[in-house]
Parts: sequence; C-alpha cells; structure tokens
Amino acid sequence: MRSMPMNSNCNLSAGTIIKGKWHRHSYEIERLLGKGAVGEVYLARNSNGYVALKISENSAGITSEVNVLKKLAEAQGSDLGPSLIDVDDYEHPLLKKTIPFYVMEYIKGEHFISFVQKRGVEWIDILILQLLNDLENLHRNGWVFGDLKPDNLIVSYPPAKVRCIDVGGTTRIGRSIKEFTEFFDRGYWECGTRRAEPSYDLFAVSMIMINAVYPKRFSKDGKGKEKIVSMIDSHPYLRKRKSILYKAISNSYSSALIMRREIIDVIADEKEQRAKGKVQVNRKQYKKQRKKKSSGFFETVFILVFIAFLYSLYVFTHLL
Repeated sequence: MRSMPMNSNCNLSAGTIIKGKWHRHSYEIERLLGKGAVGEVYLARNSNGYVALKISENSAGITSEVNVLKKLAEAQGSDLGPSLIDVDDYEHPLLKKTIPFYVMEYIKGEHFISFVQKRGVEWIDILILQLLNDLENLHRNGWVFGDLKPDNLIVSYPPAKVRCIDVGGTTRIGRSIKEFTEFFDRGYWECGTRRAEPSYDLFAVSMIMINAVYPKRFSKDGKGKEKIVSMIDSHPYLRKRKSILYKAISNSYSSALIMRREIIDVIADEKEQRAKGKVQVNRKQYKKQRKKKSSGFFETVFILVFIAFLYSLYVFTHLL
C-alpha cells in the first residue's frame, strides 16, 4: 500500500482529554479504532455522545481529508462517508508541539465481509447497489474514492446501509491515486493504470464482490486478469454476474450508474427464473395431487363394489 508518510504516533491513552486550541471543544479518548496512512483514529466522547477523532502530525494529510469530507457532504444524495463535526489543533504536552485533528461522526455497525458472511450472499447485491449509487454522486462531484475495500466499509443498521470509515484515499479525478490496497488495485492485477477515474473505483467494486465470497483473498500468481476470471467461474454467485464483473475489471463501464442498472437487471432475471421454477413445482404438485385424488377415488369405488359383491354373495347363499 502506498501512503503519505507520518512522522510519529500520538499514542493517546484511554481517558486522555483532547481540547481544541481554537474552538475549545473537549473530547475524552476511549480507545484506538485504527491506524491509517495518515494518522490514528480514536473512539472519543463529548457532551453529545460518541465520535471518531483522527489526529496526525501530517497536517497536509489532515487538511486533505477534511476537504474530502466537506466535498462528500456537498455531494447531493450521498452519505457514503462520515459527517464532519469539528476541525482543530491539539497542544500535545509530551511531544511539545501542536498537532492537527478533526472529529467526525462515529459510524457504528458491522464490517462488510462479516455482515455478508452472517446473512448470505444475497446481501452483496443490496449493499453494492447502495455503494454504486453513492459512488455515482461522488464521481459527478469530481472525486474518485481510491482506496476502496471492505476494510473501509461498515454496514450500519437498521436499516442496513453501507458507509465508509476512511476517506484518506479519495483523489481528484485526473490525478494519480494517493493510496491503494493491492487486491483492489487494478494496477496490481495489470488491468489498468492508477489514474483517478470512475473506472478505477468500479474495478475495486468488482473485487469487493469477489472478496465477499472469497474472504481469504488470493494472489494473482503472475496471471492478472486471467486469475480473476478463473475465480469468478469457480463460484455460482459470481458466475451469474460474470458479464458485469468482466466489464468492471476490463474498465468498460463509464459510470457507476450503468453498472448499477445491469446488476438490477440480473437480480430481476433471477427473480423471474425463481418465479418460473415455483410455477413448475406447483404444477407438478397439482398433477400429483390430482393423480392421488383419482387413484383414491377408484380405490373407494373398487372397495364399494367389492363390498356389494360380498353382500350379494351372502344374501344368495342364505336364500338357498
């Protein structure tokens, strides 16, 4: 993974109070949530509840991410990333320096892969459709998400909604991708460049779908696209979406909206096939029931005739 350098870790312990130098808002650190390419993210608490606080000596990286969160907020109809709450500086008593930080919405939920594993592959389509809708809005506003992967995706619920917890890789369209993770990077698979454009994100979306059914991931083994296609062919869920996935890894989609529509078409076709299957099953069951009723009717008639015969025989013998 390529990333911007970070000078040192802040290593904030639980109970540390972060007070903004300018806005004077206070946040109590609860625990470390994770370390990204630019700084550390902590679960913190203020007077309104839980928040996520990101802090780093990399002021340029912090400024870039803050600008991205602002742009995401401007993207009409999109709530892919967390909402921005506060931006300030912290005067670190041990490092003896002022360190920038920002505070954002704490998105509570379950990681993408874990959510799908517990509830079934049918949820992949539902979550991917949401993701593609948000990406379409992001792309229209001139940005590419960049480092798009399940690790950065949280499913909040109820109702289930896919959200992103790290916007550090978001890049202006036309520039070089700032951050990437190999498995979701088309450059690694030799399927394209690392130029920020919508098709870069859509390649990553296809790999997220693949990763959802192959949680352990796999290496390219020197085969690139050929390896991806072989893995698609090896799973029934992916095979049914092969044309879509192949277009995505071949950079054939010009927009997330087109990919989204084609997934909807596949889902509709599957529903129609299931409905036809149910009709055929119902017809077979109906025929069996009719056959069973017919055989039951004839059995009843036979029994009645046989009883009548026995009665007649009885009467005849006694009359003699």
